[in-house]
Amino acid sequence: MAAEKGAGAAEKCAEQRVGAAVAAAVEAPATDTSSDLAVRQMLAARSGTRPEDWHLTFKARQAIRVACDAIAAAGGREVATQLFTCCTAVDPITSAGLVPRFCDIDPDTLAIPAALAGEPSAVMLQHTCGLMAPEADAALASAAHARRAVVLEDCAHCVGRLSSDAEGKPLADLSFHSFGVEKMLPTHFGGAVWVNPGFAATPLGADVVARLEALPVLGTRRAKAARHYLNQIRVLNHLPAGASRALRRRLTASGAFEPAIGEVELAGGLASAPERPGDWVCDTVRAALVGLDANEAQRREAVAAYREEFADVAGVSVPAVAFAGEAQPLLRFPVFLEDAERADAAIKSVRAAGLYAVAWYREPLFPGVTKPEAYGWDGTLAAWPKTARACEGAVSLPTDIAPERAREVARLVIEAAR
Repeated sequence: MAAEKGAGAAEKCAEQRVGAAVAAAVEAPATDTSSDLAVRQMLAARSGTRPEDWHLTFKARQAIRVACDAIAAAGGREVATQLFTCCTAVDPITSAGLVPRFCDIDPDTLAIPAALAGEPSAVMLQHTCGLMAPEADAALASAAHARRAVVLEDCAHCVGRLSSDAEGKPLADLSFHSFGVEKMLPTHFGGAVWVNPGFAATPLGADVVARLEALPVLGTRRAKAARHYLNQIRVLNHLPAGASRALRRRLTASGAFEPAIGEVELAGGLASAPERPGDWVCDTVRAALVGLDANEAQRREAVAAYREEFADVAGVSVPAVAFAGEAQPLLRFPVFLEDAERADAAIKSVRAAGLYAVAWYREPLFPGVTKPEAYGWDGTLAAWPKTARACEGAVSLPTDIAPERAREVARLVIEAAR
């Protein structure tokens, strides 16, 4: 899968970050013997929330599935979301029997705008690449709540950060955070959901909490697969493509390999039922969280450099919110070139320089699905012109690099855009 190939390309940098985080964790013992509680305490400290309002799952998509199951059980039907996303952000909706109602994105935020149509049961507020737009986020949340819809916040790209209103109050009813492949933390597995205490006090919210608390702990086979994932990816990425695909399928079928995106997840399903992570996953996440401040500081510096280089450059578009306020610690810096040819040239040029640029969401429901009809989609973008424009020239640039390297990357992209 595309995500796993990307994981291999970024592996060396990930290993260095997690190694530093593990070393730091030795100097920062957990405040409780429970690995699960230690992670929840760290997430709460980062977000100004309470540990008891956080719940952990093996994958973030599983937490979304739990929420969608509860919404469906309460008579919910539609979830407003977007095609400019990963398929695993929509699979929990379809696999729970809900209908994704795709909305066009706002190019200034890369999220759906507050002008909602119909009466959705839930609305997905996505922070693409980690971008947060407080005013637009608040408007979307207000529009959703006016329709009595649940606000689901996709924080897969900005772990530990919650979008809040002017008074610092989180906007979402449920906020989902990922520790998976190609995310802020180099941990490969693990997810979390923050449940707004006000929402938890409602019948639907109480049901979501009860379902999360009732989840079984990760089984032995899947826990073993998670521990071996890194070495397996190294081997698979060094095999010829045909042999790699065949071995990947055999290992997956036997349960010995846990893919970043399973084949069933390219067709509207989920590869596994929701589970809580075991101690090994929690310990790995905790170790990486220790280094998140330094991780974010580095990314802010890279983003600041990109903002300077891309200001008012012809042929390169950047979401307006990326230039608003202080530089955000983005997972990737998103830019949009005039067409796919220029975008491909930019990615090729950056990779030739030894850095990792990706075509995130060039394919709607990235990395591209095998059964569009499973999502209630005809496979075209005619009804979503702004999404179509974004998909045409999308390029996501690395932010886990020094500012001077970010400037080098920007110059390569600007050259390709001409």
